[in-house]
Parts: sequence; structure tokens; C-alpha cells
Amino acid sequence: MMTPLFGDRLHLALLGLALLGLVAGLVLWLVGPPGLAGIAWTAGVVPVLAALCVEIVRSLRQGEVGLDIVAALSMSAALVFGETLAAAVVALMYSGGTFLESFAQGRARREMSDLLSRVPRTATRHRNGALDEVPLDEIAPGELLLIRQGEVAPVDGTVESARAMLDQSALTGESMPVRLEQGQEVLSGATNAGEAFDLRVTRRAADSTYAGIVRLVEAAQKSKAPMARLADRYSLLFLAVTVALATAAWWFTGDPIRAVAVLVVATPCPLILAVPVALVAGLSRAAHFGVLIKGAKPLEALARINTLVLDKTGTLTGGRPQIVSIDRLGALSGDEVLYFAAALDQASKHPIAQAIVEAAAARGITLPVPENVVETPGEGVAGSVDGRSVVVGGAGFVAAQVGVADPDGAVVDEGAVVVSLALDGKLAGHLVMADTLRAGTTDLLSGLRGLGIDRILLATGDRRAVAEAVTEGLGLDALRAGLTPDQKVLLVLTERKNGPVMMVGDGVNDAPALAAADIGVAMGARGAAASAEAADVVLLVDHLDRLLPGIEIAQRARRIALESVVAGIGLSVLGMIAAAFGYLTPVQGALLQEVIDVAVILNALRALRIVPAQADQLIAGPADSEPRQSAGPTPTAA
Repeated sequence: MMTPLFGDRLHLALLGLALLGLVAGLVLWLVGPPGLAGIAWTAGVVPVLAALCVEIVRSLRQGEVGLDIVAALSMSAALVFGETLAAAVVALMYSGGTFLESFAQGRARREMSDLLSRVPRTATRHRNGALDEVPLDEIAPGELLLIRQGEVAPVDGTVESARAMLDQSALTGESMPVRLEQGQEVLSGATNAGEAFDLRVTRRAADSTYAGIVRLVEAAQKSKAPMARLADRYSLLFLAVTVALATAAWWFTGDPIRAVAVLVVATPCPLILAVPVALVAGLSRAAHFGVLIKGAKPLEALARINTLVLDKTGTLTGGRPQIVSIDRLGALSGDEVLYFAAALDQASKHPIAQAIVEAAAARGITLPVPENVVETPGEGVAGSVDGRSVVVGGAGFVAAQVGVADPDGAVVDEGAVVVSLALDGKLAGHLVMADTLRAGTTDLLSGLRGLGIDRILLATGDRRAVAEAVTEGLGLDALRAGLTPDQKVLLVLTERKNGPVMMVGDGVNDAPALAAADIGVAMGARGAAASAEAADVVLLVDHLDRLLPGIEIAQRARRIALESVVAGIGLSVLGMIAAAFGYLTPVQGALLQEVIDVAVILNALRALRIVPAQADQLIAGPADSEPRQSAGPTPTAA
């Protein structure tokens, strides 16, 4: 059955008329004149046949030849040759199948539709000491909103209150709420699972994370899979086979009823219905695990990928500097070095300063408020903490501030950076920082190879020495460093000779390569807008391991679709042959047709229950492990 032209109410009305006609005809056949039964059955068929003819005409005007023609032929032939009961059964089954198709599609899209239904329309804003309810379009960055318990964050922002408890399961699939402290970022679409808190707006509603996700979801729901288009193309062949077999049965036996039986048993649903239902169910299931696939076409392509090209910074690595070691030069402990450095760095917005503050918070270190702070942009910060003079910054800057050389400077690997600390005029230690490889990367690459990806490459704009330091021991098939955006595109196009290529990246410079690849994957819904726009898949949570369930779900959904097609068409052909040899009457053929249709739909809906092998670990979050030091170009001062 082709995509219905009419809404659910009309589907239900046609189903009711067909059922009423069939039941009324059966009652009249039992208690009344036989002629009246035929009239009742015909009356139930005509509205369904008329709606079907309208759909066929619409399709033909668009240049599409669909399998609805088989259903129209079967009902028309049954009426012409007096098999009104068979026609009534076909009408009931067709209208019932159309209604079931609508229900199945809605069921498969349920989780995606939940995202759309949760979009807030208004927000509660602080204004002049009072609260007012305003449309989202009026919210501007910098304004303060109140997020009550159970409400959805309408825009991106930061926690202004002391803390907040948020349920991000709609965005990430992670079931446990997360606790955010003051100043930490809140993604729009997260639900407040704790007490009310204040949110400082950082993006307008139209530019926020949730709005972007909703746009991607809407685009995904409007897509049509290439397999479905392939089915439409082969529908002409199936139609020709059906008509040829029906004509042969009539020609060689002289019995037109056999031709009618062949027509009514020919079911189009395995080709037309099973593929989109299974693939849309796969889209919904992938979204549950934080993998937003922009339609059925990318999902099917994702199932056939055998080459993976990875960006480095922000993809293979976290993209943010982290402390990999703390070197002490005096009596201070490592935590004390971090305490003084982080306390002073609270006054700086430099990315490395913020990373040091976050590292202290992660260790549970309570930081005092610094005083007399003077920041030299790009160099470092000086001030006082707990009444003691503190200087934090690049090694040269700190040494110059205290008037000494730095003979004990830390020795670091390629691409790392040293942040020095001076306390009361003396060097007290160094914090060695680097962009670190994402935890579990080795296991991730092994899992990807297990899913059929034969070739994995790194493509980065970084220096080769830095890239080699990151990928040591990962077993990559190739490494390409120092690439410009157009060179990344060329690499993707070159790799296509080995099969379909998937590119994973997160920056604006990755967008051309993402668009050029068979499948482009953007890291995180908060990544560069250009990369998210160009990508076919967006990982809604910033974990590269989400590729594993995404690919596995795509492969299994495609396999389920193919199983449904093969089984459904195979059973239909067998039924047609049996009808041609006189083993099935038109009524029996019609009943058999619907049994096959229902079985195919139920089989396709199995894609909603796909459970990836890593489901438990993913819902709980990525496994903790010690980060590996990597090399990446980072600023040289805090």
C-alpha cells in the first residue's frame, strides 16, 4: 500500500464502512434474499475502491506506479465477476491494512514525536523583581529565567542558582539525573528533576540545542528511504508478474474466478510497508540512545559503511585541555598546587584557566575568592589567595614575575603545555596539561571493526608529530596530518574506492568533508552549526562510543526490513501460484493476503525492540578509565 493520501479519520471511516458492509451482507445472506447480501457487500466496497482510485490517480500524476493498482484490480474484478463477498473481504482488509499502516508508522515514530511534543512555548522570566510569562521568541541572551520543578529548559543557558538537578534522558538516553553546579551549562530540552532554579540565558530559543534537535527530527520524519524508492521501482515488475499470472490462469483454464483469486492474494505490503516501518522504527530506536539520524536514507547507508575517517580534536580527543600531571617544586602537595592555581584562575575566562578550575572542582577542592587580581591577556594572572601572593601562567611569564630563571621546568611530550605556579615569590610547581584521548577509544575502534568497518583513518589539521602521539597503539590503518578542509574532502572522495565512507568531526572545518562522505557524523548537538547541518547523523551526547549502537541498530533495522520483504513476497507468490491452480478461492486468497500483511507489519515493528550489545553501559554512561595523554595545540598560558 502506498503512503495514504488521507488522514487517520478517513482511514477509520473507510474501515467502518467496509466492516459494516461485510457484516450486513453476511446477516442478509443468512436471513434474507441472496441478492440483498450482494448489494450490501458491494456498498461496503465502493467507498474503499473510490478512495483507492483517487490515490492511484494522484500517484500516476506524480509519475509513480504503485502496487495499489493490484488491490484496485482485485476488487474491481471480484465485483465484475460476481464475487462480491471476496471483494468485501479485500475492501475490509485493504482499509484495515491502511489504518494499520498509519498506526504502525505512528508507533514507530513515537519516541521522535515525544521530542516535538515537549517543546516549550513560553518561559518564566525575572523582570524588575517580578516574574512574567513570555513567549520564547522574546527571550534574549543574558536574561534570567525561572525553571520550576518538572519544567523543560526552553533555551540553552547556565545555572545561576547554587545547583540544579536535571534529567537529560530525552537528549542523551541516560536514565540518571545529573547534578550541575553554579555556572555549568544547561542544554535546552533537559527536564528539571529537582528544586526550582534560575537559568541565565546564553542563546536565543531558535539557536538553542533543543530547537536544533527538533529541526533535525522534523527533517528525519519527512524522509523516504532509498529502499522504499527501490520498492516503488520494482512495484511495476511485481504488478506485471501478478497480471501475467492472473491472465495465464484465466487463459489456460477458461475460469475467470482463478484470475480473481490470483489478484486478491497478491499483497503489495511487504514491499511498500515493511521497509519504511522497519527503518523509521530504527530511527526512533537510535534516538533513544542519543544518536539522531536525519532520515531513513542515512540509516540505510549507515548499515553498509566499511570505511571510517576520524577527525582528532574534539572527536578522537575531548577537545579541551586536562591536567595530566602536577610537578611539585617545594613543600606543597599536588592538591595544594592545584588549590592555589585554581583559586586564582577563577578570575580568568581563558579556556586553560577554566579547565584548571574544573579539575579542582572534580577533586572536591573548595576554592576561596581571589583578591587583587591582575590578568595579562594570553600570559597569566597575578593576585592574592588566602593572603598569599600567587602568580599563575606560562612558565616564562611566571619566572619573569618572580624575577628568577626556571631551571626545573617540567619536561612534557609533544603538544602538551605547562602552567606554572609561583607562591610568595618562589616557584611552587607546574601543572602539565594536554588534550586527552577519549576514554575507551581502543575498545571503541575494536567494536567498530567488529561491526564490519574494515578501514579506520585519522584526518587532522594538526602537525604529524602531535597526531602520532595521540594515535600511538590504536592500530589505525592510516594517518593524514596537516590537512586543510579541501584536503579532507579529497581524502574522503579517495577512500570511496574502498566502499561507503563515514566521516566523524565536530568543527566548521569538518563540514565540507562531512557533506562529501556517504555518512557524515557530527559530535554533539552543541558542536559547530555548520558541521551539524552538513552531517547525516548527530551524536546528541558528547561520547564517541554512541557510534556503536547507532551502526548496530541501522544494520539490524535494515536486516529486519529485508527479511520482511523476502518473506512477504515469497508467501504472496506461493499464494498466487496456489490460486492459479485452483487451490484457493477468491475469499480464501483475500484472507491469506491480510494474514501475510499483518505478519509483515509485526515483523517490521521488531526494530523498535532492538537492544544494542552495549545498551547497559551506554545508559549508565561511558566507563571510567584513566585518560591517555595526547598532543594537541593548546594555548601556552592560563
